[in-house]
Amino acid sequence: MTLPRMGIGLPTFGPYAGPQAITTVAAAAERLGYHSVSVSERLLLPAGPEWSNDAGLPASHVWDPIEALTWAAASTTRVRVGTAVMIALFQPPIILARRLATLDALSGGRLDVGLGQGWLPEEFTATGVAMSRRGRGFEEYVAALRACWAPDPVQFEGARYQLPLSIVGPKPSGQLPIYIGAVARPAVERAARLADGFIGAVRTWADTRNEIGWYRDAGGIGPVVLRCAHPDREPVAFAANFVATALADLENAADVGAAEVHWDMNLASVPTEKQVELLEVLATKVSGG
Repeated sequence: MTLPRMGIGLPTFGPYAGPQAITTVAAAAERLGYHSVSVSERLLLPAGPEWSNDAGLPASHVWDPIEALTWAAASTTRVRVGTAVMIALFQPPIILARRLATLDALSGGRLDVGLGQGWLPEEFTATGVAMSRRGRGFEEYVAALRACWAPDPVQFEGARYQLPLSIVGPKPSGQLPIYIGAVARPAVERAARLADGFIGAVRTWADTRNEIGWYRDAGGIGPVVLRCAHPDREPVAFAANFVATALADLENAADVGAAEVHWDMNLASVPTEKQVELLEVLATKVSGG
């Protein structure tokens, strides 16, 4: 059985997040042969009396994904860097297009773009974006983003986004792959139509198999990247079980046809040094050492 490629979420939230932690984990991932490092985006954590964190969001602030990946790219030369995922609708397409193209250039063409359309109402309120912009608005957003990366002069005329005939740069070093993260079936099928690949969040492997099936049935031919989150948030227990759990994740991911698996140890507040140690053990196990 050919196992999927391996990636790791960078420490951009939690008690150990910071510049040194980001570079330490990114450098370890590169040294140990991991394929990529990734970051997620969260603008805020609601604090209203009616709020219940049933989705298990990070309980601390989350560092900006593009700046964090730029910092990680500066301390590495090979490992790919990815947004998994950014909420696209919170920035105008031309702004995000230029920021991502700049990161791609600074990283030497190592960027994988993972986008989502968002779901947390408080974030839409804070950014002044209507939740009704999702769906068809997200489809138009992706088209506008790609228009900005096309050869100059560029132009885009949509119902929600417009770009006058213009010279826009920088351009990506090549065709930037866009992966779309989704859970609900219509959103997964949208990813099949729009994206170069699909990002799934593993809750149960049965659910993940269904989601990949929706993606393939809707015509999705791009690679599938899976983010594995495990319910145990207690650091010692999480660390004790991580390697065995990750090996099982790789086998399950191969079975459902995924190309890549990412883990995030920051939800369990695993210290940076321990993260590196676990990455070393996992890499050794996978390589047969």
